[in-house]
Amino acid sequence: MGYSTTTEKFDEFLNSIGGEYNIYAPVDMEGMGRFSDTDSVRYEKIKSIADIEFVRKSDFSPKEVLLPITQTLFYFTEDSVKEPKISDKKILLFLRSCDIHAIKRLDQIYLKSGFEDIYYKELRQKVKLVLMECEHSFENCFCTSMNSNKTDEYNMFVRYRDGKVFVECRDECFGKYFENTETCDLKPKFVEENDINVNVPENVDESIIKSPVWKEYSSRCIACGRCNVVCGTCTCFSMQDIFYSENKNAGERRRVWSSCEVDGYTDIAGGHSFRQDKGDRMRFKVLHKISHFKKRFGYDMCVGCGRCDDVCPEYISFSNCINKLSQ
Repeated sequence: MGYSTTTEKFDEFLNSIGGEYNIYAPVDMEGMGRFSDTDSVRYEKIKSIADIEFVRKSDFSPKEVLLPITQTLFYFTEDSVKEPKISDKKILLFLRSCDIHAIKRLDQIYLKSGFEDIYYKELRQKVKLVLMECEHSFENCFCTSMNSNKTDEYNMFVRYRDGKVFVECRDECFGKYFENTETCDLKPKFVEENDINVNVPENVDESIIKSPVWKEYSSRCIACGRCNVVCGTCTCFSMQDIFYSENKNAGERRRVWSSCEVDGYTDIAGGHSFRQDKGDRMRFKVLHKISHFKKRFGYDMCVGCGRCDDVCPEYISFSNCINKLSQ
């Protein structure tokens, strides 16, 4: 069962829970795109449903809400260590089916791999998920090939159309706000097919690992790491110790996003570095997404959102690469 309400009534709901929740959704950021006079769609706090970009795919994933780009782990002085305070507010997060599947991958890595990351866990347990439907496939998406086009793992579903808001509440804490609202039959629509089909190879053997296909990416890739930044399932990070200018013995340790594609990521003590060749880095990333992760956890890491293809300045296609490996 669903509810049908007006924009004004739904905004009243958002305002009512605003004291308890920080509400994040994809927002059209005018003039903030990669090129002049272009926009960017990324996640920001919102106060009205009119702020949400329902039509276009977000350029960045909702990952940055759960894994901040820069996150202080603790502050230190000469004789003390102190963890930062975390907001008591819960998080309401609007996202599409593929991104809900991506969060499952983040949970697997940070909570179910033999240890629990306390910083991720503290944010993750505050999150409620709001499903945004995809009525059609976006450019470069291949979610149907990765079985991430459908989901039932959400707390609320919201459809915004012609000035009316349709809501399905699967969480009682939200349902109470719509008790006196008109009811209706409501089910989310999911993408049934994409323009791009991907065939993931069942078995990765030595022939794929040593294939000359990777040499192509040695010449094309510029190691910018954009594909990792926009990916909803990439989790690589580095550590930074920041020392304050007024006291060289005090500072903070930060976890900062990084990328397996960039120079220096695999540097180790003694000056050695793994995967100096950009084709080797591409091989590592691709096989991690479609083979290594699956061998360990039973399902692919990639969810087929297509953002890596959207953002690559060299027009390197992740989906094309997978199909090449299958061939």
